[in-house]
Amino acid sequence: MPDLDSSHTSGSPDRSILGQPRQVHLAAHFPGVNNTTVWSDPASGSHIEFDSFSHLAQTAEAGLFDFFFLAEGLRLREHQGRIFDLDVVGRPNTTAVLSALAAVTKHIGLAGTLSSTFNEPFDIARRLATIDHLSNGRAAWNVVTTSNAFTGENFRRGGYLDYADRYRRAEDFIDVARKLWDTAAGDGAFTHDSDFFDISGRFPAGALPGGHPVVFQAGDSDSGRDFAVGSADVVFTRHSDPESGRRFYADVKSRLARYGRTEDSLKIYPGVSIILGDTPAEAIEHSREVASQQVSEAGAIAFLERVWDRDLSAFDPNGPLPDVPPAGESISQGRVKHIKDAEATIASWRQIAEAEKLTARELVIRVSARHSYVGTPAQVAAELAEAVRTKAADGFILVPHLTPGGLDEVVEKVVPELQELGVYRTEYPDGSLRENIGLPAARSAADWAAARRDARGAADSHSPHVRELKEVG
Repeated sequence: MPDLDSSHTSGSPDRSILGQPRQVHLAAHFPGVNNTTVWSDPASGSHIEFDSFSHLAQTAEAGLFDFFFLAEGLRLREHQGRIFDLDVVGRPNTTAVLSALAAVTKHIGLAGTLSSTFNEPFDIARRLATIDHLSNGRAAWNVVTTSNAFTGENFRRGGYLDYADRYRRAEDFIDVARKLWDTAAGDGAFTHDSDFFDISGRFPAGALPGGHPVVFQAGDSDSGRDFAVGSADVVFTRHSDPESGRRFYADVKSRLARYGRTEDSLKIYPGVSIILGDTPAEAIEHSREVASQQVSEAGAIAFLERVWDRDLSAFDPNGPLPDVPPAGESISQGRVKHIKDAEATIASWRQIAEAEKLTARELVIRVSARHSYVGTPAQVAAELAEAVRTKAADGFILVPHLTPGGLDEVVEKVVPELQELGVYRTEYPDGSLRENIGLPAARSAADWAAARRDARGAADSHSPHVRELKEVG
């Protein structure tokens, strides 16, 4: 994400040069586990009560968003052996919430994160089919491959899968679910025998309005990208700045042809944050305020402890960075560790802190609490349109810093600007989520599997991401 001082604050665009632009798509993210919500704001509400879910979903629907995206947390995060209470604490069952939202919305898609590691295909397929029926074709599934034994302790099987097996199981899992949805249009009879699943029976859901629920994937590794083009309809990515977004977009889309897919058959949505102001200067100042609120003194120390992997409670967050080396043994459980080389990262942070005369907390704000789009509504709308025009994204999943009202201002102010630019719809299409996003009709499970076999059979067998995945399909 851009630095606060270099966020998008250019003047109003010359709308005449936009021609016939690609359309912008928006979606709403309801966080499942995070420590970026500004809890101290009086407008910050519950992450558990249904009113919060319905407010965000209905606001997004009023803004003609594609879908409401519900993150998942199968176990509360812990830090130094205790519940991390600066985070979201608690998460109702994802599919139960989405089923309830189907009754209070009419058009917006309902997407939920569900693990392929700690679930079974029949159960997930039936739950998603139920949501698809209740919502008339608006169900979607974000497939995640949960990686840790910490989460596994909540389940009878326990433990976790090796990296390659996680993706192999996920592909097989999706194949089974799609096979079940295919049979729903007939007598429901199914049989599947593979390395991971040996099941047979009858699927009791009936033909789905959307054909298949839309499948999302969020992996960013080489294997994850190949998994996406071989199995997913939508990619949820962290590449939110236009430059890295264009590189990611071009790489993923370039892989589609060998799977027999067109560019429009896979949509890419980065997660982004938006901070608005009546003037560019006001927006920048608002961004600074939110960033400061997102990183409390305790939050700054906890952030540093996850990098140093040691207790840093004796250090003053308003003083210099800790003058001790990293310990190397994780003290935080339940979150992905994105920083792989702690020593190199800490060294670079020391250089930044020294050059810019930053305290430890200010450094954490500097490296963690940045916002994707900062400006007036017209500026933000122009930047979103430009990112789509230059193929940095097909759409955006908006991640608010306040729940549940964090998207109210975007819907009120940015959506009309997008509509005035001619890059955003003025009403919902009359169709399923798949049609609203602009995806082709659902392919059968057999077609997906055959395309993967053909692609991987023709690919270089020495390619690492192919070698990991070619056995499945």
